[in-house]
Amino acid sequence: MSTQKIAIIGLGYVGLPLARLFATKYPVIGFDINQKRIEELQSGKDFTLEVSDEDLNTVLQKTPNFDKGLYCTSKLEDISDCNYYIVTVPTPVDSTNRPILTPLYKSSETVGKVLKKGDLVIYESTVYPGVTEDECVPVLERVSGLKFNKDFFVGYSPERINPGDKEHTVEKILKVTSGSTPAIGKKVDDLYASVITAGTHLAPTIKVAEAAKVIENSQRDINIAFVNELAKIFNLMEIDTTAVLEAAGTKWNFLPFKPGLVGGHCIGVDPYYLAQKAQEFGYHPEIILAGRRMNDGMGKYVASEVIKLMVQKDIKIKGANILILGITFKENCPDVRNTKAVDVANNLKSYSTNLTIYDPWASKEEVKRELNLDMVSTLPEQKFDVIVLTVAHKEFLTLNLRDSLKPEGILYDVKSILKGEVDGRL
Repeated sequence: MSTQKIAIIGLGYVGLPLARLFATKYPVIGFDINQKRIEELQSGKDFTLEVSDEDLNTVLQKTPNFDKGLYCTSKLEDISDCNYYIVTVPTPVDSTNRPILTPLYKSSETVGKVLKKGDLVIYESTVYPGVTEDECVPVLERVSGLKFNKDFFVGYSPERINPGDKEHTVEKILKVTSGSTPAIGKKVDDLYASVITAGTHLAPTIKVAEAAKVIENSQRDINIAFVNELAKIFNLMEIDTTAVLEAAGTKWNFLPFKPGLVGGHCIGVDPYYLAQKAQEFGYHPEIILAGRRMNDGMGKYVASEVIKLMVQKDIKIKGANILILGITFKENCPDVRNTKAVDVANNLKSYSTNLTIYDPWASKEEVKRELNLDMVSTLPEQKFDVIVLTVAHKEFLTLNLRDSLKPEGILYDVKSILKGEVDGRL
């Protein structure tokens, strides 16, 4: 029997792929408070599509006692004999873009109830520097009654999962690791190195690892904001932004970013975590928040560009039939968390248009629950006044969208992926 038994707390887009990977070598208990999710996984299915049914069933166990594999549960007693606890819960922001740490607090309380002497708790959730030791550790101490760095230890290894990406899977992405002491850092690093084929990087402290994660996505956010601003400028000048970027991209050190809608659970959220912590230290970030403002406003911008085109073509706005292609936050992925396609939809809806949303990847129930929007799972046969492609799903590449448009209809390509003539694009 292995001396290392791992509990993964949270079985979403991050937790499940990690649990599946560790389960190829260790006994792993996947814990989630969503009983429906547990039943789905134990039946060998993953609605997030991050783990194939074949890979899941290869490691899946039907009882919590085994030498190697994965058992999913919502029962606290099933994780009581684990000695590694890896927390992979989401870290969202509220309506005013302030970090919500409630999932981290709740999961820390859960772990604290079963924490034993010698146990190691590793956090993977994206946070600002200091959250692991200043926010989570006190919860673990309070609930468990144990002393930090004497009775139990913590580590931080930020997730780098890219939802929907079947090429850069968890084991193929280099992992940053850290621990609450140098010896624990080495222990955390060894654990991940045993399954991550791309290798690991041991950071000197937990705060360094936390800061590294939060700036990864902030940097990407700022770069996309720059090209989004370029798109606005070049559209005013009637210059093709895609052609400009292709020309500039011929220089060896030009960064190949493209304009678009920036959402999701990382890029659209992480900059606010860093900004929040900076403000607590009396520093008010300018570039970081300017980038966020630019990207947060792109949905409204796209909608206004579509409305301008409708006016130019004398298409009556009120009652116009508009088709939105894609509502997820990125292509070939069912994840709708913090999607910015919803901003395009809601802004167009505010003009009293008739909106139809088609997405072959998203769940109707989740879209209704999370976004309060109705959608269809098959392409309607009717003719539309306007079609707006917001997400580059592979299914859209083979569609002849002109067949779904009225003769004077408008085709707007947010992602610049459509071949042939379009009426507008970023």
